[in-house]
Amino acid sequence: MKISIVTPSFNQGEFIEEAIQSVLSQGHPDVEHIIVDNCSTDNTAKVLARYPHLKVICEPDQGQSDALNKGFRLATGDVIGWLNADDRYLQLCFYNALNAFAEHQAYDVVYGDYRLVDAQGEVIRIRKELGFDLFMLKYLHILYIPTTTSFFRRRIFQTCHFLNIDYHYAMDYEFFLRLAEGGHRFLHVPKVMADFRWHEDAKSQKQTGKQDEERERALLTHDMFLAGIQGPLRPVMRFILMMIARAKRTVLKLCRGAY
Repeated sequence: MKISIVTPSFNQGEFIEEAIQSVLSQGHPDVEHIIVDNCSTDNTAKVLARYPHLKVICEPDQGQSDALNKGFRLATGDVIGWLNADDRYLQLCFYNALNAFAEHQAYDVVYGDYRLVDAQGEVIRIRKELGFDLFMLKYLHILYIPTTTSFFRRRIFQTCHFLNIDYHYAMDYEFFLRLAEGGHRFLHVPKVMADFRWHEDAKSQKQTGKQDEERERALLTHDMFLAGIQGPLRPVMRFILMMIARAKRTVLKLCRGAY
């Protein structure tokens, strides 16, 4: 299978070479790596120039969602991955993802476990995830499917499923929720497949409030049950559902030794 990797980029010259090298280190014979750069003003262009195999789009965009959509539309692989410029794949990542797709033809999205690393790439902790659960996806209030280990069949984008560019901080949550509600199937691979970098300039760390607001907006857009509850009862029900989802996740993780 051919695999395409899409990397949105803006002033991540400090990390992007590690992302590029992590794709190359997979040793897969048929890979295209698409970098969509929002006219970075740091050393990103110099780094990219060292890798002529890259497909580079360098132009203004309307945010990360818009940049990713440009890459997804350009991608020609049977399987497409989303790798942010400050993250990196681990050895056998492609092997594990492609094997999962080959063995489970009915699934559209594959995701694995990951390591949380600091700005220097030192491991903070390993995050082992659980099999897909729509209830937890909706109500947990955190996104437990890591984009850095997520891979998609091309047919998702061929049927015009793209990120909503109105979302800037929870576009992944809205996208996954929309796919799940549309009947697309998710498969968890219990392998540590990538590093997610946690550093002070990370958007997910700097804008947690806005991220929470967008998650709630996405949930009320796609969950007819919660959206149908009016007045002061809605936040109460939202809290109850969140606590149930958290309890379910804790119990499952303990039972499966995922902590």
